[in-house]
Amino acid sequence: MERVVIYGRVSTSEQTTENQIGFLKEIVERNGWELVESYVDEGISGTKGREKRPEFDRLCKDMIRRRFNRILVWDISRLGRSLQHLVEFLNDVQSVNCHLYIHQSGLDTSTPSGRMMFQMVGVFSEFERSMISERVKLGLKRVKSKGTILGRPKSIDEDLKEKIWILIDEGNSYSQISKKTGISKMSISRVNKERLESV
Repeated sequence: MERVVIYGRVSTSEQTTENQIGFLKEIVERNGWELVESYVDEGISGTKGREKRPEFDRLCKDMIRRRFNRILVWDISRLGRSLQHLVEFLNDVQSVNCHLYIHQSGLDTSTPSGRMMFQMVGVFSEFERSMISERVKLGLKRVKSKGTILGRPKSIDEDLKEKIWILIDEGNSYSQISKKTGISKMSISRVNKERLESV
């Protein structure tokens, strides 16, 4: 017999999971499945990670222990609102040969069409990751083009201080010196102040 569990979640304490849980229980009965347990997180946003959703975390641990072989949820948003987290969860589900039934989306990973949808979600997740990576690269390129130095600040030894003082004496601006030395303008200002105070 198919051993199934139900997961429900609502974002606020004013909402209730009774309707979604009740409907999913009817599906369990109609199919003659054995309901092992219901996991319910109440008053917890879907943007929260697994560690912030105790019942979802418990479900994941029981899934790894193979206490059941099918999970029923009312809507995909109940599982979370991050595509990345959703795909990670779907991968975990698949890795233990468990199936996922999402009522509102008509997604059932035990069927060929459900497995195809699962693969499409993975494709979109990969696309999202590549878009984020591209945005990060463009952002870094834009920052570098403005002369901002990225990474850990360089340590300023006596030779570098001497070089900075010479560049200042030659009439270079802090921005110009920053580009030539890789030292932040704030550090250059501090080095110059240190010299002035020692005079």
